[in-house]
Amino acid sequence: MTEKLLLYGGAIHEAGAVKARRAQRHATSDWMAMEQQRGISITSTVLQFNYHDYYINLLDTPGHQDFSEDTYRTLAAADNAVMLEDAAKGLEPQTRKLFEVCRMRGIPIFTFFNKLDRPGRDPFELMDEIESELGLQTYAVNWPIGMGDRFKGVFDRRTRQIHLFERSKHGSREAIDTAVDLGDPRIEELLDQDLYYQFKEELELLEGAGSELDLALVHAGKMTPVFFGSAMTNFGVELFLDAFLDYALKPGARRSTQGEIDPTYPDFSGFVFKLQANMDPKHRDRVAFVRVCSGKFEKDMVVSHARSGKTVRLSHPQKLFGQGRESLDEAYPGDVIGLNNPGVFAIGDTIYSGQKLEYEGIPAFSPEIFAYLKNPNPSKFKQFQKGVNELREEGAVQIMFSADDLRREPILAAVGQLQFEVVQFRMQSEYNVETQIELLPYSVARWVGGGWDALKKVGRLFNTVTVKDRLRSPRPAVPQPVELSAGGRRIPRTSAKSTIAPVVSGQEPTP
Repeated sequence: MTEKLLLYGGAIHEAGAVKARRAQRHATSDWMAMEQQRGISITSTVLQFNYHDYYINLLDTPGHQDFSEDTYRTLAAADNAVMLEDAAKGLEPQTRKLFEVCRMRGIPIFTFFNKLDRPGRDPFELMDEIESELGLQTYAVNWPIGMGDRFKGVFDRRTRQIHLFERSKHGSREAIDTAVDLGDPRIEELLDQDLYYQFKEELELLEGAGSELDLALVHAGKMTPVFFGSAMTNFGVELFLDAFLDYALKPGARRSTQGEIDPTYPDFSGFVFKLQANMDPKHRDRVAFVRVCSGKFEKDMVVSHARSGKTVRLSHPQKLFGQGRESLDEAYPGDVIGLNNPGVFAIGDTIYSGQKLEYEGIPAFSPEIFAYLKNPNPSKFKQFQKGVNELREEGAVQIMFSADDLRREPILAAVGQLQFEVVQFRMQSEYNVETQIELLPYSVARWVGGGWDALKKVGRLFNTVTVKDRLRSPRPAVPQPVELSAGGRRIPRTSAKSTIAPVVSGQEPTP
């Protein structure tokens, strides 16, 4: 879908596909070697392009549940979200999980039911599932005509036109679109009679019993405009893009320590929501992705770094397009810019000019699986350390260390197994270090309020191992302090703003 939006936006001339086929051009958003080999999206990508009178910052996120933390961080920088659903499967577990993140942040959601060129579920049933399970009102902006091999096009309710499409080879070019007014007598010649009558019956039911479009509800995240189409064959993609830009919420105010900061606030401000190492393997670079929230960004401007209190000159800013980059001189609220990161920035950092302010931090997911990352080749010690440090900064996986100084191997803490495989692949391909994974029998991590002093007072903790978190921030965004069983006693709840002392447990702590 991302690739086809770029195609219709004029950003690319031929669309690739997220599939592991050697003969096929890869999707622009999937630039990492492992993404191209496996045909899956692993890391979030920023793609910026112009379309008509709009400047679009498209944040493409992984769909795999093992990378949901990266998606979560990216949603912090988004103004709107597109919920892409398989018309045959409907709502899936990962969709539900990310929907809750959007609901918590109040992000408007646009729904696109994809793969109508294959057999799928009834469109009314798909919309009803969203209303009953997600509690969202739905409004069908377009309506499909046929499904599977008989999928001919869609009816655009905004213009009252039927759009009939012709497939292009592999969907790499724009589909040929024949637009016909609803009352045009040619419709009965262009469509099979039974398909046309079925469409008329469904449209009558939709307009008689369906909801009315209310943009105030859409922008509040309580109603979702619904679209039907096929990204693979390009059916309905351009119609979706046009309607999305008309209905989408424009960049708005952001909560900070100084209250709501409006885009028209005169001083520049923004926050880091993603770090990426080795986008250009030749230069071993590290890039910080910054969402501009207010004011005007200008090349070489000097800003304050809220976490450290230092000043930073923002030289060599970059416009991002997947792996490709080009220099830029200015940016405005809603834009995402890339900045060189020589170890200065961390995820969640705020940069600003003028009066000090700090935007809300970006919480981390609680890890569910743990493993030692081992370096079997001592001669590669420096490369191993560099890779671990840069991947830790990037947030590709959470990295901890044992409180026992005799165990120096880093402990990887992840949401899913695939994250471990990505770390090993990248250590090999980007740092030339072969690694080994040793799984640990733990399933949950908790941060202890009060830090090391609180742990010393409690004494021995059963069924646990104590580890050290290497995050630099003295106030990380972590789950609220919990009470752990400790020899018949409980750790008292104290402030979470002191030393980080996470405890990894083999079983859920006593609530």
